Amino acid sequence: MGINLAIVGSTGAVGQTILDILRENNLDFSLNNLKLLASENSAGTKITFGGKEITVEAANSSSFHDVDIAIFSAGSSVSKNLAPKAVESGAIVIDNSSAFRMDDKVPLVAAGVNYESLYEHEGIIANPNCSTIQMVCALKPILDHAGIKRIVVSTYQSVSGTGYQAMKELTEQSPKYLNNEAIEKQIYPHQIAFNMLPHLDSFDENGDTKEELKMVNETKKIFQDENIGVTATTVRVPVFIGHSEAVNIETKSKLSACDARQLLENFSEVEVIDDPFEAKYPTPIEIAGKDQVYVGRIREDLSIDNGLNLWVVADNLRRGAAFNALLLTEYLAKYII
Repeated sequence: MGINLAIVGSTGAVGQTILDILRENNLDFSLNNLKLLASENSAGTKITFGGKEITVEAANSSSFHDVDIAIFSAGSSVSKNLAPKAVESGAIVIDNSSAFRMDDKVPLVAAGVNYESLYEHEGIIANPNCSTIQMVCALKPILDHAGIKRIVVSTYQSVSGTGYQAMKELTEQSPKYLNNEAIEKQIYPHQIAFNMLPHLDSFDENGDTKEELKMVNETKKIFQDENIGVTATTVRVPVFIGHSEAVNIETKSKLSACDARQLLENFSEVEVIDDPFEAKYPTPIEIAGKDQVYVGRIREDLSIDNGLNLWVVADNLRRGAAFNALLLTEYLAKYII
């Protein structure tokens, strides 16, 4: 039995990635109908899918009466306004924005990590932040086996996490920098070409950014453990696609690097690339366009009794957003709706 699917924000970076993954036809559900929605500015755009041209419609409160599942990738303000309207029309909403992630009534679900939380939904399901998704996927088998007491993560996040305009800014700044020409800054407060910015979103009174707090709070919610210590430093780097993370954890019981590697190799959501002596470890360029979470540099932290270090890389547009949403769609179609 097929589903009627709507994509809100279908002309944006994540929306286009959702369509790319659907075209690959590797998911275990079929479509009866696909409705493409976006802002008034993008309405009327023609997108080819399944051998036919689909006209993008302006998203409004009347767009969802014939929709089973609506994936929202159009920002928090659109989600806050239209997601409840979609639910009232009978649709289940999977929201990629931060609008509902910390709402106690909304499950926050990373595919392969806490599918069971989907059964608690009341119409809206939140996709975690892209950097959170890849980290909790990598940590899930370790959490189940040895428990986790503390997480220290430093991220190296690509400009595609900000959107098409940020990718354009990096593209335009790079040759200008190499040719000693004037650099124009519009998206970021500093030059991003050949630079790194420890500044993702706004700062709070403690000096943490919203992106860092997302990783802290979302990890606790997904793992259903307020006692896990989590601290994050998030950095924007001049990479087009793919977020990388240096993750240091303290487990509750001893786990060797060898055993951790075996756990990760046996976990379906993760692919291990870990032979540093042969220069084998995941990098953003190599994983762009792929859907798994990649882990390497698995080693013990000798400064504490139960410490481990991991290097975690994933395509933020695919695994960190579009593919996670579609895996949730697949699970809902198979087991819940």
